[in-house]
Amino acid sequence: MSVNKKTEVSKGLRSLLSNIEKTNNTTERNQLVRELTHSIALISPEQIEVNPYQPRTEFDNEQLMELAKSIKSSGLIQPVTVRSVGGNKYQLISGERRLRASKMAGIREIPAYVRVANDQEMLEMALVENIQRAELNALEIAISYQRLMEECHLTHEALSERVGKERSTVTNYVRLLKLPPQIQAAIKEGDLSMGHARALAGIDNLPLQLKIFKETMDRSLSVRNVEQLIRSYQSIDKKPSMANGAEISPELKKIKDQLARETGTRVEIKRDKSGKGTVTFTFSSDEGLNFLVSRLLGDN
Repeated sequence: MSVNKKTEVSKGLRSLLSNIEKTNNTTERNQLVRELTHSIALISPEQIEVNPYQPRTEFDNEQLMELAKSIKSSGLIQPVTVRSVGGNKYQLISGERRLRASKMAGIREIPAYVRVANDQEMLEMALVENIQRAELNALEIAISYQRLMEECHLTHEALSERVGKERSTVTNYVRLLKLPPQIQAAIKEGDLSMGHARALAGIDNLPLQLKIFKETMDRSLSVRNVEQLIRSYQSIDKKPSMANGAEISPELKKIKDQLARETGTRVEIKRDKSGKGTVTFTFSSDEGLNFLVSRLLGDN
């Protein structure tokens, strides 16, 4: 069934491209281009040649290997964009890093948007119309924004004017495409909201980003709880551990850091020479208090 579906996609793609080449009717051509713009084809990476005008020539091999590993595990979430150059050959327009990583991962077919030459204005119109569709998820909107910027050479400012959104909104969506494939997949499946994704996108440390993502999914954390958890990790990294003006012992610091991670709050430990002391948890709202209590009592 899978093979038949792929064959149908390929036949439909070939039919669209053939009809576009044959027709001289502007209205009919525009309609065909719209259909092509919204279609995703499965293409062998070996059929795609790199754009000779690609300004970027150097790629970090370690980062490519990490991306290849993710693609092999979760698949390629964001399609590349190619231009048909006749027969079964295509030229890459955008996504060379994704293409290289897919080849390294040994992927036999990757998702791709296929374009025809000299249809810039039509492409822009079709993509803007597509963004207005209510059923699009956050990742699909992000991919459409990225396509507009890459293929229509728009800045964030120009794009925000085209789609009628604040520039910050556009930037927040595009940042989702920098998230690891497993997080993007969760957004695509509707398991992670835009609010959760935006919070995770603000984490620069990849291992920490994945750790918080896993905890978010495992415990069904709210957006506010995720933000509190992130702040707790940041306070561990930035705030020196002090007790009565002196640095606490490594053992106490380890306990303090563990409590902060487990409760998603800022934790302070103070102890005097006799061994007596206090542990302080800081929260900023009723929801934060309820979350803290649930963690301390083991109520998941």
